[in-house]
Amino acid sequence: MRLVLLTTIFLLMFSTLNSCEEEITGPGLMAATSEVLYHNGAIYTLNTNQVWAEAMLVREGTIVFIGEETEAEAMASADATFVNLRGGFVMPGIHDVHLHPLEAATENFQFILDDQIEDAEDYIPAIRRASNDNPGTGWLLGWGHWIDVPLSANRLPKEILDEVSTERPIAVMEQTSHSVWCNSKALELMEINSTTPNPPGGIIMRDNGEANGLLIDNAGNLLIDLALAPSPERAQADYDGLINFALPELVKHGITSICDARTYWKRDHHLVWQRVADEERLTVRANLGLWAYPDETDAEQIKTLRSLYRNDPSSLLKINQIKLYSDGIIHNTTSAMHDDFLIDYFGLPTNNGLNYFTEERMAAYISALENQGFDFHIHAIGNRGVHEALNAIQQAGGGQGRHRLTHVEYVDREDYGRFAELNVTADAQVAGDFTQPAAWSDNDYLVSATLNQQIIPIKSLVENGARLTLSSDWDVSTVNPFVGIQNAVTRSPQNISLEAALKAYTLDAAYVMRQEDKVGSLEVGKEADFILLDQNPFEIPTERIHSITVLETYLRGVRVY
Repeated sequence: MRLVLLTTIFLLMFSTLNSCEEEITGPGLMAATSEVLYHNGAIYTLNTNQVWAEAMLVREGTIVFIGEETEAEAMASADATFVNLRGGFVMPGIHDVHLHPLEAATENFQFILDDQIEDAEDYIPAIRRASNDNPGTGWLLGWGHWIDVPLSANRLPKEILDEVSTERPIAVMEQTSHSVWCNSKALELMEINSTTPNPPGGIIMRDNGEANGLLIDNAGNLLIDLALAPSPERAQADYDGLINFALPELVKHGITSICDARTYWKRDHHLVWQRVADEERLTVRANLGLWAYPDETDAEQIKTLRSLYRNDPSSLLKINQIKLYSDGIIHNTTSAMHDDFLIDYFGLPTNNGLNYFTEERMAAYISALENQGFDFHIHAIGNRGVHEALNAIQQAGGGQGRHRLTHVEYVDREDYGRFAELNVTADAQVAGDFTQPAAWSDNDYLVSATLNQQIIPIKSLVENGARLTLSSDWDVSTVNPFVGIQNAVTRSPQNISLEAALKAYTLDAAYVMRQEDKVGSLEVGKEADFILLDQNPFEIPTERIHSITVLETYLRGVRVY
């Protein structure tokens, strides 16, 4: 309610109204009046035929005119509401095509660890408090540490958590979600023993053959699947987090369209999203990326994925993407690289990363699901992972998909041009400090320093014709898109223009969501998804772009923030 009141005050201060706005309807949404003329503004349209406009006339949630103010006023009906933008900056709603809103907001995790702690033993008091605050014998789940901390402990990682409890399963997800630290009880429930093989895409870390309590990549995913097996209580906790935290946080930052980058259908995540949509409480357009489980039988999994496809053009919610991992991540040496890592954490026969899905399996899934309308969102960080993912898309050969590779941290120069050739979008995240050139040498102990000189090569990809989208990977990095935009234009030598960065967050992202005919730019006939900012990014120093604040967010002409 406080949010609605503040927004109403803003309109009273900055708008000249010919008629009153309608009452609040639904969960915090301001009802759209039948016709609204937004005038006296700096409207950045993302339409190359008309980049700037002074006024925009919206009727029943659709843009019917955009251009000069005098023409707009002539088109407006007698009972239209006039909103004076007072020279304010308006642009299309932000698209974030890679983030984890349900996972970021779920109330099924009971505690968060301080990521600045360097000794795993120092976590014991906080975890013990969390256990006392959440009594019972069920799973105690938390997240927030870095893998280096339990990895460098003097005791086995599981022994540290055993000091809190040996009767209750405890699991702590790493900040990146690519490993899980657990106690002996959790390993027992996982039925992990000295002969348990590593699952596809995962590693059970061991000490003298004994599982030590660190589960890497998909091995950790399997534990969380067990801990979060569907139940009414867990579904409600997911729902509450989505409604009360994630969705408000998105519209606060001007985000009107998102791709849930990892919809765990075994945890009923898709049903939580569907409930929100059915209750008409969605404040963003959402495309779900169904998680492809690497340990599942291919034929059965493909059948299940087919059955979950939903693509109603009138709905804000669509289930039309597949999230599939090619590899892991660089800092725990599981990203797929051509050459061996310089350190060896696992003592396996190979030391150049792992594959969740091999090139051949990726191609098989694309061939089986692309013709139904599924687009693939493929996690690929290492140069081998990127190369194999591009090969898989090329081998599948359908040409119908709007597939994208996400993260693209290490890319062979020979692969730059293949993105455009194969119509594959490069989806990059540059909001995190670790993506900035000043941090590139931090990985020199893992891989050759030469490879670290061009991490996330967005400029090179754009120069080679690639379609680029920028996204947050929230909650790994901030959800604030203006941090990502600032970094994208300042991270020399791999920086791009402000125009390219804004397009990456709007029109090009709308393309990968198959909605560029509806939104992504402000044009006649498109739906009125737009935002009003407190500063014009073209008129302030680039180092201040991160400070831009969203004043209002509109979805289909309805004010949602």
